[in-house]
Amino acid sequence: MPNNERVPDSTPELRTERLRLRRWRDRDREPFAELNADHRVNEFLPGPLSRQESDAMIDRLEGHFDQHGFGFWAAELNDGVFAGFVGLSVPRFEASFTPCVEIGWRLGARHWGRGYATEGALAALAYGFDVLGLEEIVSFTVPHNLGSRRVMEKIGMTREPNSDFGHPSLPAGHPLRRHVLYRIAAPGGRAKDGQQ
Repeated sequence: MPNNERVPDSTPELRTERLRLRRWRDRDREPFAELNADHRVNEFLPGPLSRQESDAMIDRLEGHFDQHGFGFWAAELNDGVFAGFVGLSVPRFEASFTPCVEIGWRLGARHWGRGYATEGALAALAYGFDVLGLEEIVSFTVPHNLGSRRVMEKIGMTREPNSDFGHPSLPAGHPLRRHVLYRIAAPGGRAKDGQQ
């Protein structure tokens, strides 16, 4: 975890106009497994997850909250419908830009194109900068994931072409190994060493 991070005493829910970002519940396991089995959702991921793998992912996401005080929140619409996740995470791999905090999202295909990822991501960014005191947040994806890249740009992130990287979790030659990196600095432009 980056040294400048302040872990809050408890992780709050985040509310937006149309979303509630909250900790995970057992009732999320079934719809999350359905989301993770959908070939559309997995187009830019290594592949679909089994129910067991999906449940294990929820367990890891909850463990991240326990360790860091923040994470990928379960995202539900105001009517209680589970939509996926949005939030902040410390990547588990090493790269030229780590340690860092990333912002990410994964929504069910039926919720695409409605601005939910952007809306949730803006709330997560505000939490990262205003509550956690982060100096920078990154995001990354495969080059042809234009939907996620548009969200990154809508929330104010900038691509750094010289920072493109091969994702270390994928073997050399894998069609999804190459990733593009986006960054956004805290408002006020705090530098990494804390200087203005």
